[in-house]
Amino acid sequence: MLEEHELYLRQIRLHEDAEEKRAGYPFTIPLFKHFQALTLHRPVTFITGDNGTGKSTLIEAIAVGMGFNPEGGTRNFQFATRETHSSLYEALTLVKSVRHCRDGFFFRAESFYNVASEIENIAAEDSRMLNSYGGVSLHKMSHGESYLTLLRSRLFGRGFYIFDEPESALSPTGQFAMLAIMNDLIREDSQLVIATHSPILLACPHAEILEIQDDELAAVSYDQSQTVNLYRRFLNNPNMIRQILE
Repeated sequence: MLEEHELYLRQIRLHEDAEEKRAGYPFTIPLFKHFQALTLHRPVTFITGDNGTGKSTLIEAIAVGMGFNPEGGTRNFQFATRETHSSLYEALTLVKSVRHCRDGFFFRAESFYNVASEIENIAAEDSRMLNSYGGVSLHKMSHGESYLTLLRSRLFGRGFYIFDEPESALSPTGQFAMLAIMNDLIREDSQLVIATHSPILLACPHAEILEIQDDELAAVSYDQSQTVNLYRRFLNNPNMIRQILE
């Protein structure tokens, strides 16, 4: 397992000359109006918070800054269905360690279909490509099955992996399966950065949870997380939904 000083990505900070760029999107998102720096401490960093608070925007900027295709995939994926990523990555400096990762992948929930299509396009020219993705077209499986197949077949360890809301593809059983895969990757000196709403994934050991609260990223424990506590309240009292609907 990677120690803090060995993490492939150690810190994310705003360029010293980027203050003048704090205009327009994405700096209209409150999180980024006063953002200065974020230091990563653990092999797994979770970013959680409500919709529209900037989780996916930050994840996307980290991925692009680390050299990944904005729509997902490896650093070698160059396709672009439609360029919609923000310019946040241009205002950030990513501080890395001297240790280099040998593998990497960006999983983006909203464009996973496009990544699967690109894999098929490449495999049409080189059939060996599918061997790294389970040997079968990802389009011939359900969304969750294809996601787990990619996780099991393509992630080789000693890598830097970025996930944007992976639970959108996975059932609770699938999320537990992903936790097991994550644990193996951590043991194989990998670093993961994940935006999520899932209380199952947030329970991963060796993780730091950063929750967007009052327009800032705050480190919280599992039991302190607003996301976890909202799920817990509902499961303890499903009838609370009646109060919401009345």
